[in-house]
Amino acid sequence: MASPPTYDQLSLIYPAGDTDAVAQRFASLEARFVELYGGKPEFYVRAPGRVNLIGEHIDYSGYGVLPMAIELDTVVAVRRLSHVESGSGAAQLRIGNTRRDEFAPHTADNADGDVVIDSQRHGWHNYFLAGYKGVMEQLRPATPLSLQCVVDGLVPMGSGLSSSSALVCAAALATAAAYEPHPPLLSKVDIATLCARSERYIGTQGGGMDQAISFLAQPGKAQLIEFDPLRPSDVVLPPGAVFVIANSLVQANKYYSAFNLRVVECRLAALVLAARLGVPLDGVRRLGHVHALSGRSLADMLAAARELLHPAPYSLDEVAAAIGSDVETVRTTYVGSVGGASFDLHRRAVHVFAEAQRVYTFRDVCAQATSDGLQRLGELMNDSHASCSQLYECSCPELDQLTSICRAAGALGSRLTGAGWGGCTISLVPEAKLEGFLEAVRRDYYAAGPLRLDAAAVDAQHALFVSRPGNGAAIYRPA
Repeated sequence: MASPPTYDQLSLIYPAGDTDAVAQRFASLEARFVELYGGKPEFYVRAPGRVNLIGEHIDYSGYGVLPMAIELDTVVAVRRLSHVESGSGAAQLRIGNTRRDEFAPHTADNADGDVVIDSQRHGWHNYFLAGYKGVMEQLRPATPLSLQCVVDGLVPMGSGLSSSSALVCAAALATAAAYEPHPPLLSKVDIATLCARSERYIGTQGGGMDQAISFLAQPGKAQLIEFDPLRPSDVVLPPGAVFVIANSLVQANKYYSAFNLRVVECRLAALVLAARLGVPLDGVRRLGHVHALSGRSLADMLAAARELLHPAPYSLDEVAAAIGSDVETVRTTYVGSVGGASFDLHRRAVHVFAEAQRVYTFRDVCAQATSDGLQRLGELMNDSHASCSQLYECSCPELDQLTSICRAAGALGSRLTGAGWGGCTISLVPEAKLEGFLEAVRRDYYAAGPLRLDAAAVDAQHALFVSRPGNGAAIYRPA
């Protein structure tokens, strides 16, 4: 697998972008860099956000997902310094941001050692430190460099479009590129895997989708991304419709939400289901493990979850009894610091197995290119949202309202995308209905109710826009 590409022209990174707007953005980023550090950056890196078309909350259970990269991204300007040049006795990492009023600069001293990340304090710089730490632990350079960095991010925070992972990925790529060619740049798969692992430094227990699509994206194509091992495959979307992202403007944050609780519920569901099916528990951490070890089909696993996991929430005592263990072992080995007195195993497992089936059906419908393909894709998206809302309970009233408005405005299908509990929806809209769709959503969601946003405000917040599959992460070294 190739490494992230390096370009010397911005038009190669943003082939469909507004040339003047892109140039102005990079000029403003350079100006901020000069203001902070007194010199120009050597190079830039960018990592895109993503939108998941279908396959929500199943990557960390071991199942494939179907995202695409979006043009909105995080860019980092970088300059390397030796210890002498930086005036420090050890490697030093300095991080600034173009949004100076919101994100204060941060300096990490002794950055050649084990960078300390306080996951209990939710600072923006922690995401950068996570990517930096992951790469430094991988490379272990003999002579660590000091880095000066400035971040410019366009992915709306808490939108479900992977703003946090885009920052982690950009930080990791910036760090890896600073040491190129000794050692050589990591491959796309290696750095994506490293970034997924690095997010655990900030308390997030995701599955790897966000980081994988950020590095593996191909322009014009979505990607079916499967795990263990990480492997992408192209999915060509059928013509005649576009995907439209609409932001509920309810901020979702995986750190403060029930995200990590859902990870634990799926882990406990895997253990109880394995015990019920007679699958050895050694090494079982995911529902996908139980599926593989049992030798059953996805349809059989879905039926087993419905039959063998009772609908009422489980206590830790019940889980321990079901797997032949004790409460303390279950708590320390499988639950950890995640709170919760009861765990809804039935609905979480049913969602995971059914959603995994929908992902593969979505891929197959795209490949078949039949006359009713768009309608079928829309139905899969609607079913996915219903499952996320009713079984996984990761929706919210605003997302449910927004998806209903999108369907009424002409979408063939509409669903939440990302972690949920706020953030964005993704809708499949026939091209012939696009303008009317956008007008109706602006009127019925953004202008109505408590938001009271006019069209200019909606555009300024990147709240409603057409999305096409974009490029993956890259390095930009100006000619």
